[in-house]
Amino acid sequence: MFEEKDFTIIGADAERGEAFARKPVTYWGDAFRRFKENKVAVVAFVVLFLLVISVIVVPILSPYDYTKQDLRSRKEWPSAEHIFGTDSLGRDLFTRVFQGGRVSLAIGIIGAAVVAIVGCIYGGIAAYFGGWVDMAMMRVVEVLSSVPNLLVIIMMSLLFDSSSVSTLLFAMCITGWCPVARLVRSQMLQISASEYVMAARVMGVSPLKIVLTHMIPNTISLIIVNITFRIPGFIFSEAFLSYVGLGVQPPSTSWGALASEGQVTLSFYPYMMFFPAFFIALTMLCFTLMGDGLRDALDPKLRR
Repeated sequence: MFEEKDFTIIGADAERGEAFARKPVTYWGDAFRRFKENKVAVVAFVVLFLLVISVIVVPILSPYDYTKQDLRSRKEWPSAEHIFGTDSLGRDLFTRVFQGGRVSLAIGIIGAAVVAIVGCIYGGIAAYFGGWVDMAMMRVVEVLSSVPNLLVIIMMSLLFDSSSVSTLLFAMCITGWCPVARLVRSQMLQISASEYVMAARVMGVSPLKIVLTHMIPNTISLIIVNITFRIPGFIFSEAFLSYVGLGVQPPSTSWGALASEGQVTLSFYPYMMFFPAFFIALTMLCFTLMGDGLRDALDPKLRR
């Protein structure tokens, strides 16, 4: 048995009573700290940053125009003069690969941002009102989700009589926002029953303002991670469509279009397909690894 002499009364330090055990950090500050600890995600972010800078700067500084043809330099293998070689029309592949990267990355980033914005607003409104409004809006989502993307893109190309980047992006976004709307709705159904949302309703705040200022900000971490994972999906979709001839058309180019051109001469000039395919794979891998890191960093359950 313990006796009174076995214990020592320490007392309270009035001067340090209000001191923090550690330096206080915000949610975003702690998420940034945890993201930096994930070395793989940081490396992926650095590679993506350098890639974005390259696709912006290289076509400007390159001495070759990505559309200029030089039939005397047709199908030259990589050399000091042409780092990635030339294609069947004598165009410099180094310049064309980074020019194509502009189109592919723009489609991926803009497309993911558009579907995230539309999906967040749509899913937020459905979750806020609930009842028959939610049921009707979700039935619309199910109908749109059942339509194959390839069919939508073909219909849009015939309707607008165009295969431009804007038409392709519009066609990919028509049904692309549906999974985001479902995801956001499921999260916001939980938030809509919280006390601060009920207080905003009692105070007469408009439904749209409640969705934009209360519900969406509390799901922003989920939205950021979703955008990060959807960017490589858009890039791959564009590459596939361009590969089969339904995407970007000349004189514009993209990684998918370059891979489609290179597969014709794959047996004899494999470098024409290797470089665009390599950048497609590298970009998708880096976005996936960075998305994994963001998901772990933004998950409050893993906060220490």
